[in-house]
Amino acid sequence: MLTNSGKTHRDENFPVASRLIQLRHREPIFAFYEFVRAADDIADHALLSAKQKLDLLDRLEADLVGTGDGEPQAVRLRNALANRGLSPQHAQDLLKAFRLDATKRRYVDWNDLMAYCAYSAMPVGRFVLDVHGESRTTWPASDAICAALQIINHLQDCAADYRNLDRVYVPLDALAACELGVEALGKTQASPPLRRCLAGLAKRTAALLHEGDALPVLIEDWRLGLEISVIHARAQHLAGLLATRDPLSERTHLGKFGVIGISMLAVLKGASRRLGRRARLPASASYL
Repeated sequence: MLTNSGKTHRDENFPVASRLIQLRHREPIFAFYEFVRAADDIADHALLSAKQKLDLLDRLEADLVGTGDGEPQAVRLRNALANRGLSPQHAQDLLKAFRLDATKRRYVDWNDLMAYCAYSAMPVGRFVLDVHGESRTTWPASDAICAALQIINHLQDCAADYRNLDRVYVPLDALAACELGVEALGKTQASPPLRRCLAGLAKRTAALLHEGDALPVLIEDWRLGLEISVIHARAQHLAGLLATRDPLSERTHLGKFGVIGISMLAVLKGASRRLGRRARLPASASYL
C-alpha cells in the first residue's frame, strides 16, 4: 500500500471487535476494519491528487472482488468474506464514500451530510450485523447510531479536516445560519457563533443516538448487544461534550479512565436491559 497512517483499531473513538465479540466473529470484523483503514489513509493523504486517490481506491476494489491480488488488506477481506459466505457490498459502499472524500470538500446541508453517512458509516454497522446473522430489521436503528458516530468524528476533527485537507463536513447552511463561512474553522478558538453552530449539530447527533437506543436489545447475539451498549454510551457522552465544549481548543475525546468507567456502566446497563426483556418474554421467545 502506498500510504499508511499507522493508526490501528486501538486509536478509534469506539471499540472495534472488542473481547465482548465472539472470537469467531472477530476475524472478519478486523479484516473489514483493516480494509477500511487502508481506504481511509488513501482518501486522507494530503499529497495525493484526486485522480491518484481514485486510482488507488479502484485498485483496492479490484483486489476485493478478485480481479487483482496486490493489496493485502483487500485480499484478507476477500478471503474472510468467502469463508463466511458474505457479500463485498458493504465494503464497496464504503469505497463510494472514500471516492467522495477524494473529490468532494463541502456539504450543503444536513441531508447532504446524511447521504454521505449512508456510504461512510451505515455499511459498517450493517456488515457487523450480517457477520452475526442478525435480522435486517435492525438496520434502521443501526444506521442512526452509525451516522451519529460519523458526525461525532467530523465535529471532533472539524478544525484539522479544514486546515489539513480543506474538507468541511459541517453543513454550509448551518454555518450560514450563524453568519459564518468555512474559514471560522481555521481559528485557534471557536467564536461564540461557531460554538452555537457546532452545539446545534451535536444536539442533532444526540437525536440520532436516541433513534438507535433500542438496538442493543433488538440484537439476538447478547455479546454483540453489550458491545453496542458500550458504543452507544460512549457516543452519548461525546455528543454531550461536543454540545458544551469547543473542539477547536478543548478536549472532546474520552480519556482512558472515562472510557473504562463509561464502558463498565454500559455493560451493566446493557445486561440489565436484556435480562429485563428476557423476563418479559415467553420461554419460547427467549434469545439469551
